[in-house]
Amino acid sequence: MQSSATFHDLNGASVFITGGGSGIGAALTEGFLRQGAKVAFVGRSDASEFVDQMEQEIGARPLFIQCDITDIPALQAAIGQSAEAHGPIKILVNNAANDQRHQTAEVTEEFWDWSQEINLKAYFFACQAVADGMKQLGGGSIINFSSISYMMGNAGYPAYVTANAGINGLSRALAREFGPDHIRVNALAPGWVLTQKQLDLWADPDALAAHLDRQCLKDHLEPQDIVDAVLFMASQTSKMMTGQTMVVDGGVVVTG
Repeated sequence: MQSSATFHDLNGASVFITGGGSGIGAALTEGFLRQGAKVAFVGRSDASEFVDQMEQEIGARPLFIQCDITDIPALQAAIGQSAEAHGPIKILVNNAANDQRHQTAEVTEEFWDWSQEINLKAYFFACQAVADGMKQLGGGSIINFSSISYMMGNAGYPAYVTANAGINGLSRALAREFGPDHIRVNALAPGWVLTQKQLDLWADPDALAAHLDRQCLKDHLEPQDIVDAVLFMASQTSKMMTGQTMVVDGGVVVTG
């Protein structure tokens, strides 16, 4: 992966990413490392091989903390560990999510609670945990990953769609609350990004062709497209942008 722009203020910044060891999250970790940031990330699966790869390719080793983000005390402890290692967190990227497909008739109370815990609840408590450190720094940037799924009204995963709409509301509310301390809170809503997981599970030729037909831009989204947007939102280049949802989807939905 090659950086398309350099954001000088990200050099040396303390960054914390949830789900930063695979898929879009791994691309985010790499992107911030290439900007010179000090990156810590959590993930449920072992990411030691990825950490070694980053050190070999970039010369910088991210801090990996194995953690299930639905375990809020463990998530809070991981954020504290990151701050001890790299200094108060300046940039939080709430990226981890689970878009498991499901039908309304199949949803149990346990499944509903699990979906909200991983896709929304953990986001709130991560934001809460970094707020004091960002105040000490005189500001910071929080980027909450949402999805265009709720804008499209997609069927096939109603609990996930509900959580993504909630992320938009959460980001607006916290932007208002945290703004006086120069902490910016924005959401990022990607379209269909062709990670390996998507290719393995859902991206059959017919589905890809149908989705591409809905896009204004006739190119499939790649993780780098999302990384570039996140780096912009994290940096002082976007210092007066808060309470917003940025859509990166090739032109499927139209905001405003």
